[in-house]
Amino acid sequence: MSTGIVSGPGVVYRVNPVAKLAAALLLSACLVLTVDWVSSAVALTLEIAVLPLAGLPARTFWLRTAAVWIAAPLTAVTIALYGQPSGRVYAEFLFARVSDGSIELAIATLLRVLAIGLPAVVLFVTIDPTDLADGLSQLLHLPSRFVLGALAALRLVGLFADDWRSLALARRARGVADSGRIRRLAGQAFALLVLSLRRGNKLATAMEARGFGSSAHRTWARQSRWRGRDWVMVVIGAAIGAVAVAASVSTGQWNSIVG
Repeated sequence: MSTGIVSGPGVVYRVNPVAKLAAALLLSACLVLTVDWVSSAVALTLEIAVLPLAGLPARTFWLRTAAVWIAAPLTAVTIALYGQPSGRVYAEFLFARVSDGSIELAIATLLRVLAIGLPAVVLFVTIDPTDLADGLSQLLHLPSRFVLGALAALRLVGLFADDWRSLALARRARGVADSGRIRRLAGQAFALLVLSLRRGNKLATAMEARGFGSSAHRTWARQSRWRGRDWVMVVIGAAIGAVAVAASVSTGQWNSIVG
């Protein structure tokens, strides 16, 4: 079963998945502390400079990050219309009010979504689920039952696209997918949900029967090691976040979400 994860020659592919998660969490933690355009813009600029190290082909990068590029402007538009107004008001209609404050907040939100979403997606694409499970269990010492369950779930994610295509072809063959696009999508989504629940239930039963739920000490076929490049990845994530925060504070744009 494939997860749809690509492989490539980029340096990031050879970094331990736990280090990638740590770098993404440190960066996100710095950016969620404030809502201002300076910190987000600085972080996004630095991320764009290091993203080529991931080694993703251009087509893969744009396809995998398409949701982020779509969500960011939509979120910004919503904030511009319904954000807290301040300063000069440019347009007003019912509950919507576009002002200097809402526009500035919308720009900050746009950059913030991109700065948090892009590296998270790119790092996830370069993670092999088995390597991640090895790292979570051996380095972070998480319970093997949780780790193996998460690994099984990640392995099944790649089947969603194949199941969706199979359901579409089956419904079209029965003549129930020729009209009513919205109703057809809703029905197909519900069918996919039912299929996923049934498969998950069967997988859970099979794993329990094979002893994956046992509390006995479990060994691992591959050893997960923490190397120097893993520390470099964590330092890069923390450094980008720290530089972004420092730039925001030094320019007086720091806008803490607390208070």
